[in-house]
Amino acid sequence: MACIDAYNRSISYLRISVTDRCNLRCIYCMPEEGIPLKPHSELLTFEEITRIVKVAASLGITKIRLTGGEPLTRKGIVDLVRMIASVPGIEDLAMTTNGVLLPAFAHKLKEAGLKRVNVSLDTLKPERFRRITRVGNLEDVLRGIEEARKAGLTPIKINIVVLEGFNRDEIIDFARLTISEEWHVRFIEVMPVGAEAEGNLGQYVSMKEVREEIEKELGPLIPADLKGSGPARYFRLEGAKGTIGFITPISEHFCYQCNRLRLTPDGRLRPCLLSDFEIDIKSAIRSGATDEEIAEIIKEAVRLKPERHHLEASSFPSGRAMAEIGG
Repeated sequence: MACIDAYNRSISYLRISVTDRCNLRCIYCMPEEGIPLKPHSELLTFEEITRIVKVAASLGITKIRLTGGEPLTRKGIVDLVRMIASVPGIEDLAMTTNGVLLPAFAHKLKEAGLKRVNVSLDTLKPERFRRITRVGNLEDVLRGIEEARKAGLTPIKINIVVLEGFNRDEIIDFARLTISEEWHVRFIEVMPVGAEAEGNLGQYVSMKEVREEIEKELGPLIPADLKGSGPARYFRLEGAKGTIGFITPISEHFCYQCNRLRLTPDGRLRPCLLSDFEIDIKSAIRSGATDEEIAEIIKEAVRLKPERHHLEASSFPSGRAMAEIGG
């Protein structure tokens, strides 16, 4: 059974933000002063999350991605992975992480049923990493990537948000790494979300410019196929072990093929990342809703999924920071 929205898109993917907490403070994701954190009692419990996943799976959801904040800061996260991995109908369970805690968690996550990880990494320079994340150490992330590789959480995808004035000069360094390493590097246009939205747009770099820069320096990019690529378009440099992907939410939006819903840590279903509209599912669960009633809430979120975002009209979601949504 598939859930089809008003624009004939089959919704098969649920991104679950398990916490609004993060051990980094990335400049494009979180205000410098941080965000007001939800008390633990307001967050969905693991049992509530798993129940939503079970109902969603009965409606055609087959892919789950755990996000945050930083999902590995949620106490007991390995248990949640195990719970979701055991749900019939879930074929793919992945996680987006900043990688800092992966050295301690990679093998446990694999054993619990996690299939792969995406690691956010916006620079290869230690001092710049500290500047972008405000608090982090690059070496922790690099160790985490290596441990994920050893654990078999592959293919490992590296997410780079390209920011003018911060890391644009490292595009070639990242692209060159795909020649010798089996890294699947994805360059991403910054998305204007939350209070930082307009400031983020001031640092925007289009993927057309990024691709032109890579081809000028390193040669032609050959189209490549990578399973589970989602909105990214993948290419490979001649003879390279890894791939280079481009994600273009602003310059060339991919809303027409969007197949996802998002679940916030405090139990709101969000049909579109780039819209503030949300539907409360937690209150229904805590009021004793049946599985059938939960299914109707999920179906409503699918029905109300917008055709596309309207960033070109300066319509930015401002209700939550990215860390509260789980981009």
